[in-house]
Amino acid sequence: MLSIARVPAAESARGVLPWAPLVGLVLGTVAGAVAWAGARYAGPLVGAVLGVGVLAALTRGLHLDGLADTADGLGPLRGRERALEVMRAGDVGPFGVVTLVLTLLLQVACLAELLSVHGGWLVLPVAAVAARVAMARTGLPGTAIAAGSSLGQAVAGTVPRAWLIGSAVVTLGLGAVGAMLADLDARLLAAVVLGWLAAEALYRRARARLGGVNGDVMGAMGEVTAAVTSLAAAALLR
Repeated sequence: MLSIARVPAAESARGVLPWAPLVGLVLGTVAGAVAWAGARYAGPLVGAVLGVGVLAALTRGLHLDGLADTADGLGPLRGRERALEVMRAGDVGPFGVVTLVLTLLLQVACLAELLSVHGGWLVLPVAAVAARVAMARTGLPGTAIAAGSSLGQAVAGTVPRAWLIGSAVVTLGLGAVGAMLADLDARLLAAVVLGWLAAEALYRRARARLGGVNGDVMGAMGEVTAAVTSLAAAALLR
């Protein structure tokens, strides 16, 4: 992730990470609206593909690229330096390809299930906001940063704990509003929490294996949060 113009991207990230949840709300709402329209006029599966595709396009696929690179770094049994070297390479290995394909299939399948529920499209913007909250978590003071990560160093300590807690509360509030507007309930909030727990587990794995987070791990944490939130919502709301 961010293999092109890595330094300028790192510089532009200063002060931006705390606002990531707001960006997620905008992007998720656009993708959710497209998914809803596709489901209404062409069916839930088509709507799900369009929704996931639009969200990937709006983020230029950077988070998905981070997910693939993180899978390549954490998957095979290799030392820390070699894992970081593989993640910095421009190509994607077999672990990355498999993880990327399965994650996209899971997101599409879950969203198609949710689109068959009245108001289920609202899970997409909620999951997008939750994903950005998970990414903002990497900017907390004291977060371990992987060696050689310019982006990690740029965002380190830029997110106050009070800001992150407030963002998490607002995200849960959005989930509650979405639940009231549609045939959803508090189980949607449980799905968000499960998504955050999955992202935290990934962070701890990266800290133990890689020494901390980098741009790839940040993107992977967002994608994992969105995927697990969608999966939990689809399972709990059936």
